[in-house]
Amino acid sequence: MPAHRSPSARQRRLAAVLRSLRKEKGMSRDAVAERMGCSAPTITRIEAALVGARIADVTMLLEIYEVPAHTREVLLQLARDARKRGWWDKLSDTIPEYFQSYVGLEEDASSISGYETEYVPGLFQTEEYGRAVIGAEPILPPEEEIAQNLSIRMKRQELLTSANPPEMWMVLNEAVIRREVGGKKAMQRQLRHLLELSWQNTINIQVLAFDSGVHPAMNGGFRIMKFPKPSDPDVVYVEYWRGSIYLEAPNDVNAYNRLFDHLRATALGPDETRRLIEQAAGGAS
Repeated sequence: MPAHRSPSARQRRLAAVLRSLRKEKGMSRDAVAERMGCSAPTITRIEAALVGARIADVTMLLEIYEVPAHTREVLLQLARDARKRGWWDKLSDTIPEYFQSYVGLEEDASSISGYETEYVPGLFQTEEYGRAVIGAEPILPPEEEIAQNLSIRMKRQELLTSANPPEMWMVLNEAVIRREVGGKKAMQRQLRHLLELSWQNTINIQVLAFDSGVHPAMNGGFRIMKFPKPSDPDVVYVEYWRGSIYLEAPNDVNAYNRLFDHLRATALGPDETRRLIEQAAGGAS
């Protein structure tokens, strides 16, 4: 199953605006392509945000759609912003291709919620826990690769203490806090770190206890990312071993929002969660 990449929020927003402008003019992609001197699939890729639109192309499209000057400059600035490189772009040789787009969306998100089945989410991992997870491949990666991946994971965590951190709400399967990763002492420190994070104003952590029984997310974890601009649709991110899927269709996103609401309603409350993590941490000593 191939990985489906999703562009940054700004690129998605620009694509949606360009698509809307074309439809308002009542023009087909073929007609626009003829005016642009390109192929219709090129317009399709721009409107689907599968490629980054060049500033020259956006300028020409805005002229074709007869966009007023004041609106045109706003959209051109959006196009410039969409082409800016993030810190993760410089590490494209290290970050798996399927994950690069996720990091960009993560940086842009105003809220991130989701469910994790097996391990502590990357943004919540201690360095030694993260090292153990990265090194758990069937074939042990070279030490240099492990160190680079670990450095990226720690860099991503700066998001939690930034000036405008996203609202985080994660439901963790009880297996996450019970499975020993990296040894007893490392697991104890990881659980203590989870407890510290749970007291931050922008972070909610709940545990879905074993005794809650069967539930509708037993087939795997997911993330739901929301963005500051109403014009940026929510994205659901589902990861598998060597790739990921991005879901953006309203029906899919709504289904996952309902699923998450069910999980957080079923999971232990914040205080009960902390008591269970405390108990698990004691058992890991």
